[in-house]
Amino acid sequence: MKIVFISNYINHHQIPFSDHMYSRLGSDYCFVQTEPMEEERVQMGWGVDVSTIPYVLELSDNQAKVRQLIDEADVVVFGGNEHFELIHQRMDENKLTFIYSERIYKEGQWKFISPRGLVRKYKDYIKYRDKNVFLLCSGAYVASDFRLIHAFKNKMLKWGYFPPFISQDIDRIIEKREKQIEKDGVVQLLWVGRMLEWKHPKCAVDVMSKLIEDGYKVHLTMLGSGPLHEEMKQYAEKNKLKQDITFIDGCKPMEVREYMNNASIYLFTSDYYEGWGAVLNEAMNSGCAVVGSYAAGATRFLIRDGYNGITFNYKRYFEAYQAVRYLLDNKDVRMYLGRKAYDTIAYSWNAHIAAERLLTFCERFHETKRIAYEPEGIMSPAKAVRLGKPVS
Repeated sequence: MKIVFISNYINHHQIPFSDHMYSRLGSDYCFVQTEPMEEERVQMGWGVDVSTIPYVLELSDNQAKVRQLIDEADVVVFGGNEHFELIHQRMDENKLTFIYSERIYKEGQWKFISPRGLVRKYKDYIKYRDKNVFLLCSGAYVASDFRLIHAFKNKMLKWGYFPPFISQDIDRIIEKREKQIEKDGVVQLLWVGRMLEWKHPKCAVDVMSKLIEDGYKVHLTMLGSGPLHEEMKQYAEKNKLKQDITFIDGCKPMEVREYMNNASIYLFTSDYYEGWGAVLNEAMNSGCAVVGSYAAGATRFLIRDGYNGITFNYKRYFEAYQAVRYLLDNKDVRMYLGRKAYDTIAYSWNAHIAAERLLTFCERFHETKRIAYEPEGIMSPAKAVRLGKPVS
């Protein structure tokens, strides 16, 4: 089976999936990179030397070859870029194609009424509603957006991002944290991300302010650069939290994982503009007890409230505070949630599982021309849920 994956650029969120596909398909798998990585991402440690990866082709250097590969492929997975012209002919010919997408109305679903926007979406999506074109929903609210334009009816599947899964002795890591807490009396909290308005870093600072006010011994590390970095430092100082919050201006991906392994509680505070949020996968891989905003794209797919994490309304910092306080007061609960979070990534949501399920779906479809959904998790039906708090 020949599969071509087309995206903006290869990065540590895409490589594990592609490595597994290449291990299964060899030269019959190809990743097409359509553009260079933004300098900001390179500075964050995301840069990859594509010349060392045998399955990567750069569109700018291989346009004729890429078009040939797309035409001859049994399957094309497309997303993360605007070069729809590469796949229009393929979709017209009813060849099996997957479009992976985050939300198309991140700024508000009212925007779907825009005539100009609908013309473009008809050309790229709606036109192919009766073709062998499926939507891989990279986020819990993607299906809701696409339902508004009547695209991909009964052809939307759960998908996401799959950063490297690190197999580790999670019981040892969690117990090590707890011994450190017994030693110094301080519980470590962590927040990671670019400091942007829609990631709501202020929520994490407000939670800390209330915890310190109430006498809890906690320390928060905030990793990430961005336009709000200095403002958050000043806000923390204004709230007399200079000794209680450490600000670090960005780290490489594997350094971030070390911080996650040392943190008992992870705060994930993004709003609906967060298409996915791979830091959630990573924090769960480290067995953190997650307190996560249900508005972020990854949360509803990954978190079962009270089983492997706790969700909250990002507009109400007090909900996050109450969840963190509950975890501080209940050692056994935070340890339990951390273990279940790790198990979710280890056994339900990683690149290996995604690759195998995609291959199985494609093989069955080519054999029977019928859709065979997974019962749950990756490649299961993505329902068009309302924007709002998920049912526990």
